[in-house]
Amino acid sequence: MLDILFLGTAASVPSRDRAPSCIAVRGGTDMILFDCGEGSQRQLMVSPFSFMKINGVFITHLHGDHFFGLPGLLQTMGLSGRKDPLKVCGPKGLSDAVTTMLNTCEGEIPYPLELMDLEPGDRVCFKDHFVTCFETVHNIPSLGYVLCENDRRGKFDKKRADELGLRPSDYSILESGKAVGDITPEMIIGPSRPGLKMVYSGDTVPCSGLKEAAGGADLLIHEATYCEPEKQMAAEHYHSTAAQAAGTAKECGCKHLILTHISNRYKDRGVSLEEARKIFPDTVVADDLALYGLTDRELRSV
Repeated sequence: MLDILFLGTAASVPSRDRAPSCIAVRGGTDMILFDCGEGSQRQLMVSPFSFMKINGVFITHLHGDHFFGLPGLLQTMGLSGRKDPLKVCGPKGLSDAVTTMLNTCEGEIPYPLELMDLEPGDRVCFKDHFVTCFETVHNIPSLGYVLCENDRRGKFDKKRADELGLRPSDYSILESGKAVGDITPEMIIGPSRPGLKMVYSGDTVPCSGLKEAAGGADLLIHEATYCEPEKQMAAEHYHSTAAQAAGTAKECGCKHLILTHISNRYKDRGVSLEEARKIFPDTVVADDLALYGLTDRELRSV
């Protein structure tokens, strides 16, 4: 299961009700942040998630509404006594940008900070998940991300175990990969199952990199800065409409779609939702501090 917390859902600038882009995803022992707009640490402080448990940050591109919250968050982690290492990843230029900002500000980072400039196709591994990146099309270098759970163990066939005369105490031995007498794990446990797959578009026009990455995703989180009446404006600013996001989700066979990064021009986000649901019914629009749980079978509001 993945817990997905939207800390900021506004496009370009904050408003009284919405912070810039930031999404926290928690699963197993991992907690990963995607983008870190201005005020993200404050949003984390009023949320049910702890910023001290973040072990990876992935920035899609170096526009301020996706990046300006990072230096403050890194320093606050240090001031709060963090000792655990942290991976901070993004497109080319990320390492130089973070280093320059931290060198300009007073304050040390008293924990191991690993800065990584990624190329499309790179993979970053954590204990229970891994993140890969793909190229998107924005007006500066930009990446989207795929978060995948590690493959899960196959299903245990209890009926078959009973037929073979196994005792409950034998189950854990087989599940650890060891044989019990002549009975091997493959005789009782099915093939491994792929983990959940979540895709985050970042800022982009519809593009082949995103469509390839999003194939069969359990969840696509897609920017929807504009609606179709402003389609030309979306193209000029290298953004997507709600309808385009829904079209990508439908074309790619995604199970669920969440829209975010919506322009403050739309006071009623129901307009974006209605536009998308005409194409892809299983769509929701994220609000700040909305929390969702994603399982094999459903996406639900928590």
